[in-house]
Amino acid sequence: MASFTLQGIPVSRGIAIGRAHLLRPAALDVQHYLVAQELVEAEVQRLQAAIARVHKDLQTLWSDLPQDAPTELGAFIDVHALILSDPMLSDAPMDIIRTRHYNAEWALVTQIDELSAQFDEIEDDYLRERKADIQQVAERVLKVLTGTANMIPRSDGIDERSANMIVVARDISPADMMQFRDVAFTGFVTDEGGQNSHTAIVSRSLGIPAVVGMGNASRLIEQDDWIIIDSDAGVVIVAPTSMVLDQYRERQTVLQKARKKLAKLKKTPAITQDGVEITLLANIELPQDAAPALEAGASGVGLFRSEFLFMESSGQEHKLPTEEEQFEAYRTAVQAMKGRPVTIRTLDVGADKPLEATDHNILNPALGLRAIRYCLAEPQLFLTQLRAILRASAFGPVKILIPMMAHGFEIDQTLAMIAQAKVELTLEEKAFDKDVPVGAMIEVPAAALALPMFVKKLDFLSVGTNDLIQYTLAIDRADHEVAHLYDSLHPAILQLLQMIVSTAQKAEMPVSICGGMAGDIRLTRLLTSMGFRELSMPAALLPEIKQEILNMRLDTLQGHVKKILRSYDSNVIRETLTEMEAVGKTLH
Repeated sequence: MASFTLQGIPVSRGIAIGRAHLLRPAALDVQHYLVAQELVEAEVQRLQAAIARVHKDLQTLWSDLPQDAPTELGAFIDVHALILSDPMLSDAPMDIIRTRHYNAEWALVTQIDELSAQFDEIEDDYLRERKADIQQVAERVLKVLTGTANMIPRSDGIDERSANMIVVARDISPADMMQFRDVAFTGFVTDEGGQNSHTAIVSRSLGIPAVVGMGNASRLIEQDDWIIIDSDAGVVIVAPTSMVLDQYRERQTVLQKARKKLAKLKKTPAITQDGVEITLLANIELPQDAAPALEAGASGVGLFRSEFLFMESSGQEHKLPTEEEQFEAYRTAVQAMKGRPVTIRTLDVGADKPLEATDHNILNPALGLRAIRYCLAEPQLFLTQLRAILRASAFGPVKILIPMMAHGFEIDQTLAMIAQAKVELTLEEKAFDKDVPVGAMIEVPAAALALPMFVKKLDFLSVGTNDLIQYTLAIDRADHEVAHLYDSLHPAILQLLQMIVSTAQKAEMPVSICGGMAGDIRLTRLLTSMGFRELSMPAALLPEIKQEILNMRLDTLQGHVKKILRSYDSNVIRETLTEMEAVGKTLH
């Protein structure tokens, strides 16, 4: 067949070469027939058994998660277990079978189609992401009903067909991704998704090339086609010529050698050639992530996403973690970092991270009761977490980071809650660091614009660029239809970042940056030249960012930064950024 090229959204780095393995949606193969009255209850039981089987499969996947699995996978599996327990999937299709006499598969697809239509009308970015989760859960049930579950091929040996498998699908659920751990796969290509879709997050965590949001790749690519993923460029080449294959194999070899060299920088301080030290920190989700972060050369933990502890035990019997369970988790992470600081973000739920064990019905998650708003509405839950974090501070340096701050009264109420926790622990004679720093995550434009009120009352700041960009531009990165509008170099974003770092510097307040921008090597020169001295990112990205810092001089880049900040022309901004990269290469 003739070679052709497809363009999508790059979500990780690297090159993958292999054979295409297509995952066809089970919904395409569903039979439609009516069930006789006397067989209706048996059909209901068949659907109930399939749902129970998927519940069991999800529980097995969770319990079998290897220690080196990306921690996000556990949280995604939890969310799918919660959806499976919801009456919209566990009850509504049974009613369709009983009232319309549809067979189980037809009833389930009918219900999912109705739900999808409702989600399409709502126009809320986060709710659209939930639509994808619901469809993925339904796919698993359909595969059990149709007898096509566990159809992912296992690699019994390395040969031309089983080795270097590239998964091509409309979308890939987190649970399905776990099955790929036992297969010799090297990349992902999906029709749907954006920068923050499940496939994107997991591929970055695993360090596997992926391109998402390709629209119709799963219909254009055939089973066993040779394909190349260039995830730096967001390009997929189908049926490449032998000359193109040889070129990419050569590039792949060069990249692999470069990664091995980077590993040797682990103990080297991140200091620019003109003597400016940059602190490189790691983002973690669970306490067991701390040791690998230290091994990767992190100077501390810049973001411990504590909500994953709350989601970890999700399922049919979801319970919130107790103070003791939280304390043990935080203490484990603190001790694993061996004296390096651990910044623990308080519970950030709501939006795309619901908690089943609570009563709040979040109608507009992105703008509703989430993060600090949620914690202040649940004072006992918040107080329990603050006590656990404070107790962990007795075992090493800890910072408390509060997400989604926007109002002065939120700062005051949070500080009052921390003071209350300290009084209680003192009366109980439990040890803690009385001077634990408290900081705000700046991720709402209102917080960036009203930063002086944060500077007066808090000890440090951390910029969450993912939400800051999303809220400023009103763009959901997980929606591939608008993902091209998600732009970290939009003039409004750059102005907000400069405003934050300038205000913090004048107040002599530490400020870090911990969103996706911090781990993007194309932005390292820009962010450090703007004044950011602490970058927090997934541990796997630390060596590459460190090498970039070692190869640059900030004093040669100031003119470029001023030009970027003066410009409101996206072409000028990108051209100047390219010029900054050239300066680094010249020095190297």
